[in-house]
Amino acid sequence: MSNHINNNLRANGTNTSASTDNETSDQSRGGRWSRKTAVRVRIITAIVFVILLTGTYWLLWETGSLATICDTNVLEECIARLGLLGPFAIIGLMAGAIVLSPIPSAPIALAAGAAFGHIWGTIYVLIGAEIGALVAFTIARLLGYEVLQRWFKGRLSQRLSGSQNTLMAIVFVTRLVPFISFDVVSYAAGLTPLAAWRFAVATLAGMTPASFILTHFGGEMASADARRIVISLLVLGGLTLIPAAIRLMWLRRQKRASDRNGSL
Repeated sequence: MSNHINNNLRANGTNTSASTDNETSDQSRGGRWSRKTAVRVRIITAIVFVILLTGTYWLLWETGSLATICDTNVLEECIARLGLLGPFAIIGLMAGAIVLSPIPSAPIALAAGAAFGHIWGTIYVLIGAEIGALVAFTIARLLGYEVLQRWFKGRLSQRLSGSQNTLMAIVFVTRLVPFISFDVVSYAAGLTPLAAWRFAVATLAGMTPASFILTHFGGEMASADARRIVISLLVLGGLTLIPAAIRLMWLRRQKRASDRNGSL
């Protein structure tokens, strides 16, 4: 009798263990399926987003709005007619120009300087550019970061996991150069493990000099003072030398550190 009971208990335990294993296997398969579905949804959403951006750009082109944005004088007149809504228009245009990558932002900054002066113009440009950069960063982070991680099987995060300061420095340096695409850097940064707050700080600090020079240049163009215009152009061109100077200083520092290690 006791043997019969023990056999039943063993059978029940075996059945329970098998059912537990099956449940675990089902949960594992369900988890993998849900992750794959999430990645597919992100890819489809990204494709739809690109189509919407392309359609918006085409609509701006067809309606002539893009030509207005690219013409500093016409844009300045439109901003001036808006009165109190002018600053909000500058902020919205700057943010939109960054999210909609092909739209140039330099004419907007020039128009802001011509309409509001280099101080307030710079403030409005910085607010709009920071908002646009964060929106582009967030879009890339939500739609593309996890997809890349799955494609590279996590190797991308491992390579960049300890380089937050390096990534932040790269964003800062690229912001200093007005001829490097602001929009591409914003989207690309969202695909890296860079923390959002680091991106925001590096973006604001790096773009302030170029934004000030552009708005100041726009104000000088409005004043038609040839000497000041030339000075503004020289300063703007000088900004492109800053990253080269930073790299030169970094290389010298690395060389000194290697010489010290070699002497030891």
